[in-house]
Amino acid sequence: MTLANKRILLIISGGIAAYKSLDLIRRLRERGASVRPIMTRAAQEFVTPLAVGALSASHVYSELFSREDEQDVGHIRLARDCDLIVVAPASADLMAKMAHGLADDLASAVLLAADRPVLVAPAMNPKMWNNPATLRNVAQLKADGIRFIGPMAGEMAESGEAGTGRMAEPLDIVAAVEACLSDRSQKPLACRKAIVTSGPTHEPIDPVRYIANRSSGKQGHAIAAALAQLGAEVTLISGPVTIADPAGVTVIHVERAEEMRDAVLAHLPADLAVMVAAVADWRVETASDQKIKKQPGDAPPALRLAENPDILKTVGHHAQRPKLVIGFAAETSDVETNGRAKLERKGADVIVANDVSPQTGIMGGDRNRVKLIFKDRIEDWPEMDKDAVGEKLALMLAEMLASA
Repeated sequence: MTLANKRILLIISGGIAAYKSLDLIRRLRERGASVRPIMTRAAQEFVTPLAVGALSASHVYSELFSREDEQDVGHIRLARDCDLIVVAPASADLMAKMAHGLADDLASAVLLAADRPVLVAPAMNPKMWNNPATLRNVAQLKADGIRFIGPMAGEMAESGEAGTGRMAEPLDIVAAVEACLSDRSQKPLACRKAIVTSGPTHEPIDPVRYIANRSSGKQGHAIAAALAQLGAEVTLISGPVTIADPAGVTVIHVERAEEMRDAVLAHLPADLAVMVAAVADWRVETASDQKIKKQPGDAPPALRLAENPDILKTVGHHAQRPKLVIGFAAETSDVETNGRAKLERKGADVIVANDVSPQTGIMGGDRNRVKLIFKDRIEDWPEMDKDAVGEKLALMLAEMLASA
């Protein structure tokens, strides 16, 4: 009974995915939650109020100007008499109303009046999801603190098209609900959004060669997993690695530094950014589209290098800067001096610095020893495995966010 005594206000909007809301109601009630449903007029074209009411064992609300329901300003009462509002499915139309503060029906009026957390599960055609207007609305809702689960990639039920737009499965939505409503002492990062970068970047020289480094991604992946364990909604942007994606984390795979930067910026705003990736400082200015062949008697080809984007500095000085920005400094000498200089230069709150000289075995290995460089102090942590570093760092960041 993980949701015992929790009150969920479920808003069902129009779309074929509305049929999944019936299973979602059943799954929520199995875990002890009470579910009070609101249906838009469009939703009633796909599932009936009778079915929703039977599964929820509750009155189904649908009209803003109902004489019976509005005698005590019902839309305000609905907005406040719950622990969490879930919108599943959330249509493009309803999200547009939310983003622009419209309130011309019961669902949108309740959402405008809400002072409770809101979790949205979008569902629509892939072209509608990727339309610039929808993307603008989603960005605005995320900036307003609305939490998202999905949409997922797959085949659309109504059209046979494939792409991103499917509503998340009911059990995934239930897991997101549990994370948002978990005991804060156990899930102190519930409903917090975190971005983590991990691994190396590969900067192409030609189709078969590239500039890279020895980063394994183990530390970044461990931090992402630890943040997710504390309840955070984690997006991990990973360069090329050979380790498995951590569970409970949304992973975006990239290769080049410019791709990593674009992915990070696309996922702002966030509460927390942990920039662990060992991003290549330089790339070949003009990569060859054909393999560079060695010719007898010819000198080695000259590679003209260009500077890669500084992702940590970009995030640290961004207009949508997260509340906490954590950078990593892999050094082979003067760890504290270089780490402190990086802290001041990049606009970070903390730099996690370590000595990655070959004799330490840290880069690519399973253990790490780090120094945390703050503006006013330095913490020297003992050597431990990278999972333990991730767990200790995640707990510290949760405390920092709570007091921010």
